[in-house]
Amino acid sequence: MQLKAADAAQALHVDEKTVLRWIKNDKLPAEQIRGDYHINRVDLLEWATERGIKVDPTIFELDNSDDTRPLPLLSQALEAGGIHCNVTGSDVQSVLQQVVDLLNLPEELDPDFVLQVLLAREAMGTTAVGDGIAIPHVRNPLLLRLPVPKVSLCFLAQPVDFGALDGKPVQTLFTITSPTVRTHLHLLSKLAYALRDDRLRQVLKTPCQSELILSTLRQIENDIGKASP
Repeated sequence: MQLKAADAAQALHVDEKTVLRWIKNDKLPAEQIRGDYHINRVDLLEWATERGIKVDPTIFELDNSDDTRPLPLLSQALEAGGIHCNVTGSDVQSVLQQVVDLLNLPEELDPDFVLQVLLAREAMGTTAVGDGIAIPHVRNPLLLRLPVPKVSLCFLAQPVDFGALDGKPVQTLFTITSPTVRTHLHLLSKLAYALRDDRLRQVLKTPCQSELILSTLRQIENDIGKASP
């Protein structure tokens, strides 16, 4: 899960000095071990997504010899998680409480535990990525061990301040829940890519057009497939 500064630089298409500067001055999460900085892959992708920085997807190809399950399409995960309208809440905690209630969690999983894990992630730094969008999720998906990967899309009844870098309150939330780190990274990177597409950004401005959102996402995925070798 950990990358050295040089690996992160390669993934972000910059030099190592730039990564070190981002660690010191721009809150790129890293821990120092024996003088060397180590960066969590999930943290790197979240930080880059928040700032609109493209990340080389090969850096997220983890060695998961025990995990042979096929990776889901983002549209499939969104269909599984659902699109929810007019979700209430006046602050981050009350909004995330409503989101957890909509996740359709297994009976053995305590909703209060899931809420606390989501709040703990927000306490580390906002999951808002700008333009009124946030991607709340569990930093370590192994804490939940959910059977099916899901992306739940919630449109809030009123905007809520998530402390976004661009200062805009959040009204659209994508919540990722997944059974493995590999799947989590896959969905997060696919979502980050899709959110850079103007087609998806535009349909998100017309809340709760479920079929339009899903069809737009499928079109983006289809275009990606055509562009792949």
